[in-house]
Amino acid sequence: MNIFARGTSMLIVGVICLALNTVNAKEGMWIPTLLNALEGDMQAMGLRLSAEDIYSVNHSSLKDAVVHFGGGCTAEMVSPEGLLLTNHHCGYSQIQYHSSVANDYLKNGFWAMSRADELPNPGLTATFIDRIHDVTERVEIALKGLEGEELSAKRKSLYAEILAEFTDGTDLTGGVVSFDFGNQHFLITKRTFLDIRLVGAPPSAVGKFGGDTDNWLWPRHTGDFSVFRIYASSENNPAEYSADNVPYSPAHHFPVSLDGVVEGDFTMIFGFPGRTEQYLSSDAVTHVIDRLNPMRIAMRDVSLATINAARASSDALRIAYASKQSSISNAWKKWEGQTAGLKELHAVQKKLDLEAEFLLRAQAAEVPNPSYINAINSIQKANESYFPFYEARSLFIELVYYGPDLLLHAFEFADLIENWDELEDSGKLNETIDHLLEVNSDYSRNYNASVDEDLLGGLVSTYLDLMPESLTPSNLKASFIKAGSSKNYASTFFKNSVFDNPDELAVSLRKGKAKSFAKLERDPAYALVKELRSNYFEQISPGYRSGSAAIKTATATYTQGLRELFPNRLFPIDANSTLRLTYGKVEGSSPHDGMNYEPLTTARGILQKYTPGDPDFDLPIDLVADLSEGDWGRYADSNDDLVICFTGSNHTTGGNSGSPVINGDGYLV
Repeated sequence: MNIFARGTSMLIVGVICLALNTVNAKEGMWIPTLLNALEGDMQAMGLRLSAEDIYSVNHSSLKDAVVHFGGGCTAEMVSPEGLLLTNHHCGYSQIQYHSSVANDYLKNGFWAMSRADELPNPGLTATFIDRIHDVTERVEIALKGLEGEELSAKRKSLYAEILAEFTDGTDLTGGVVSFDFGNQHFLITKRTFLDIRLVGAPPSAVGKFGGDTDNWLWPRHTGDFSVFRIYASSENNPAEYSADNVPYSPAHHFPVSLDGVVEGDFTMIFGFPGRTEQYLSSDAVTHVIDRLNPMRIAMRDVSLATINAARASSDALRIAYASKQSSISNAWKKWEGQTAGLKELHAVQKKLDLEAEFLLRAQAAEVPNPSYINAINSIQKANESYFPFYEARSLFIELVYYGPDLLLHAFEFADLIENWDELEDSGKLNETIDHLLEVNSDYSRNYNASVDEDLLGGLVSTYLDLMPESLTPSNLKASFIKAGSSKNYASTFFKNSVFDNPDELAVSLRKGKAKSFAKLERDPAYALVKELRSNYFEQISPGYRSGSAAIKTATATYTQGLRELFPNRLFPIDANSTLRLTYGKVEGSSPHDGMNYEPLTTARGILQKYTPGDPDFDLPIDLVADLSEGDWGRYADSNDDLVICFTGSNHTTGGNSGSPVINGDGYLV
């Protein structure tokens, strides 16, 4: 067994938790300050720690080893010298950033043989939670009776006041966050580190084994991990990248269990789940199934068809578009599975049953509460006007933020284009131009005009087909109709734009003249993104925001009523990218009649899925040989095999990617 394969196998065991799927989850993503109420149940299931061991502000605890990685994933500290683990797909954009045809770290993997070889990652952050403090009573007293602009102004000043009390004179940041549709409020303070370096990652054949085919599905056989190190100042404080920085010494790090897991073992997940929507009304779930998910999937179908074809055509494009493809495909696959799952589990009918029972209990209460009786009707009434704006907003995001790159690149020039004379008068024009030259240079690293042109034509056509008529940008619609086809539209657009040519754009910038800036203002890329944004903020956003606010208010009443009218049921608070803990056990599932999933997968399954030439299931020849040899040493299970992934009954969602799965003793498994 060669050194590379041996190191990979050991690390797969160490981060086996990161390939976790959810099955029949024990419901609830719990705020760690509230764990005292759950301590007994957790200990009965196998926890051998106290709630104070998990979360404490008075001494080091498990929460001090949990990291919000890059703002969208979770990671965990595994050494006293700053080493952290996360998913391969969480570190994917950093691996791609450092890759080239000559140094293809995506394909071949990367391992720093010394700390001097570790690679810096501009813009990547690692954030630790300092404390979570319940300020609900203070907020409710201060805001009682206020409405409209007065309420908004008071809330803003109050939140700033509370934050200042806990952070002034420190390096802490944070804010007051509303939970449960505004029924609860917590101050969250945190410390963010800025110097994060790539230490290691397996080849994509390991880190993305199974690709989009296996994503969000079981059984999985992916070694979905990457390794980074946090660096700090000599005082162990956050600092910008510097060669003088030293490895960060965390207050706690997870010891790694080398004993593996067996069915029935207690597990808990500590991380930053992004967003759950457990309290959507029945009509909102119907809207997700019938309208929202299909239109988002349709947009991403177009993007993925274009990008996948381009990536298959050359190594340069495979590397350039790796991160974009991954970010698009992840939610695409999730929405497809979510739609199928909601149908299969009869989610709409279950919502209808709960709503009917809620109304019966509200009406039968000893002292009926009119707000509870009207809550569901209020939500559904707000939904009627809200849905078109929600659809339009989703399509705007898909086109502008996940579509052709030149649109967002053009918008980066907005300040220069609109305010160049003011910048010149203030002496900031040259500084702005220099900054944009850097932005443009970075943009050129992964840009391909031909791919972008294909994306524009296909996405604009789909966007116009799906947009609510009354919210469609008029100039875009007219231009597209005049062109006669998506291909003609995109071809004409790119012939007349400079934003598809970073070199030409740089020449124009260096001239620094009013004539050059005026030309950029007339550029079709800038004109389009300007129209799309104007249409969004003037036509879509007001309806979206007012509808969202009305739904939030009515749903706050509904969730309050659920807890009051169903006193024997637990109704967890939705995830909102804040630190949460879930717990359950290692166990399999039976998703369909006659189908029983085992909770563990092994290296044998990798070889069974191995398909030479298939981008999702191909493997390096030396790894095939090592897997076939099966020399696992001390890492072999009782069947003399190597466990790769496992499932557990823990409640997880997007944002939990990279989260530690922890056993009853507080070890990473």
